[in-house]
Amino acid sequence: MTTPIDPSERLDVPFAAPFVHRLRMTRDVLGAESDVLAELLEPSGDRLARVQFWVDGPVAAARPGLLDALGSFAERYSDRLRVVGDPIVVSGGEAIKNDIQGLEEMLRAFNEADLDRRSYVVVIGGGAVLDAVGFAAAIAHRGIRLVRLPTTTLAQADSGVGVKNAVNLFGKKNWLGAFAVPWAVVNDEALLASLPDRDYVSGFSEAVKVSLLKDPDAFDRLCRDASLIRRRDPDASRSAIRDSVRMHLNHITRGGDPFEALEARPLDFGHWSAHKLEPLSGFSLRHGEAVGIGVAIDTVYSSIALGLDPGVADRVLCCLADLGLPLDDPALDETDHLFLGLEEFRQHLGGRLTLTMIPAVGRPIDVHEVDGDAMRSAIARVRDRARALGTPRVERTGAPVHPGGCAGQAKEARREADRQGALLWSRR
Repeated sequence: MTTPIDPSERLDVPFAAPFVHRLRMTRDVLGAESDVLAELLEPSGDRLARVQFWVDGPVAAARPGLLDALGSFAERYSDRLRVVGDPIVVSGGEAIKNDIQGLEEMLRAFNEADLDRRSYVVVIGGGAVLDAVGFAAAIAHRGIRLVRLPTTTLAQADSGVGVKNAVNLFGKKNWLGAFAVPWAVVNDEALLASLPDRDYVSGFSEAVKVSLLKDPDAFDRLCRDASLIRRRDPDASRSAIRDSVRMHLNHITRGGDPFEALEARPLDFGHWSAHKLEPLSGFSLRHGEAVGIGVAIDTVYSSIALGLDPGVADRVLCCLADLGLPLDDPALDETDHLFLGLEEFRQHLGGRLTLTMIPAVGRPIDVHEVDGDAMRSAIARVRDRARALGTPRVERTGAPVHPGGCAGQAKEARREADRQGALLWSRR
């Protein structure tokens, strides 16, 4: 006879931990608005805030005065914080996420500086550096306070405010990572000044993505201003970044699933292929470029299989092209390998495959199956449209070429691309 289970021995107690997500938007955080950063670095009782700076190497190289500015900042606020050692400069780009040994070096630096849970790691850099240093901070002492100063449009519009940190392992994107809410994020316009044009425009693919999911009006503004953004118009760019970061932050803080415990990952619309395109391209594709292609593919798939107005899908492709983003890459030739991204996406989240698609702008839905023939057709249509618009494939050396767009430039762009051989680039 089975002994009845005492109800007091089986407890399921839901609870929520309080978090505060601090976002600041500035024009010159290491200059005239340095108080904004200083106020975020709170002393602990009667102890000065203990701070360690980490800097993306290419950012430091492009901004020779940056390290001196950090030194001046430390002197200016020596009454409330103590900077431990010189800023630590690390390699930027995807290389830092692929270097698992570098993770141990980061942890060693935290330990040697005697950082603790009330200390601050302030990281200045692009999304890859924010990811890697953020992951190290998340696992040291089970969490050191992390302050992010994103230096790319991609990070300012999206990943900088995210609660995810990760490095790559086993040839898979973000396989090793953790959820951790940053102590604060400062989106500073001056830090974007040295960003190359190619990296500048690539960040706005995430703005296209989130506006398609969340806000038809924001999508309309982005399409209207796309050519201005490509030319780095400050007002158009500022508006697009602020729209994007607002929507991302609202999803994280009010969407009900900040740590992705459920099946769906709406903010990863277009990412199942993007995450696979990056390694297939040998990381010649920027993350933002891969996301742009992924968003294009899933938007066209939505028009083929899920009833999205084909005119809307075409408008998305035009918007991406007007931003200056490529819509084609030799990796798209490897459709069977690309489709492995679907299984990797499922494994990363667990459970059954769940993708977000859009039968209408601002109306995302979850799907659990993909029509392979329809997806191949979507890829083919994106590639055909890319060639009609004059957008290039990204050369395997990563050399950029000025793309065409939908604003009356496609024919001339194609002629120029033909002269340069841009449409005939081959894979390494």
